[in-house]
Amino acid sequence: MSAPDLEKIAADLESLEETIIARLIDRAQFRCNRQAYLPGRSGFEGEATASLFEVRLRYQEEMDARFGRFCAPEERPFNRCLPPARRRVHLPENCLEIDNYDRVNLTDPIRSSYLELVARICAPGDDAQYGSSVEHDVYAIQAISRRIHYGALYVAESKYRADPETFKDLLAAGDRERLLARLTRTEVEARILDRVARKVETLQASAVGNSRHRIDPTVVRDYYADWVIPLTKEGQVRYLRRRLADR
Repeated sequence: MSAPDLEKIAADLESLEETIIARLIDRAQFRCNRQAYLPGRSGFEGEATASLFEVRLRYQEEMDARFGRFCAPEERPFNRCLPPARRRVHLPENCLEIDNYDRVNLTDPIRSSYLELVARICAPGDDAQYGSSVEHDVYAIQAISRRIHYGALYVAESKYRADPETFKDLLAAGDRERLLARLTRTEVEARILDRVARKVETLQASAVGNSRHRIDPTVVRDYYADWVIPLTKEGQVRYLRRRLADR
């Protein structure tokens, strides 16, 4: 978008909720499968230290990089030293005001928080479906990352343009606490959390029989409260600081 449109941004973020929830439900159909996350147990030759999850994520991102996925501001990679895009990528004009989108990269805490989440949404134990498990892990973690980075970048720019002088003063003073308070809209966050919980219920309501493993809506709500929303605001702080430095 060439100018920040908060209504469109909010609608995009809301639609990403459904994607994330669907991806988590897909992953939850397999057990925790701890072996898929153990270093050196990927089964790939030459991968002495990586887990199967790490190998699967890296291979996915190498392909994505060649197709130009990480040219988009909100698509931040979990891996470094990825190949360059092999196709010409024509992105629409955007309203962002920083020179390097990767200066707002929150993939490390996203990865660690997601791996903790797996144990809360999946049944314990091992069903040996390691390949399927990490395939759905990758889809889920990329959706979560996109949501966080999209919110971090575009919501920050929208809020800045609505009150530039206040944000300039807060950034110049280095007042992180007041900056976070200015970025926080408690009533909006509460609506998001309630909506996410309802969507988890709704998306699982049509499941037939007892063969489908169901996710507790409270777990996903808590993940949003403890990680998705705080990391989005952390990204907004990083974006605004970078915006000041780049201009």
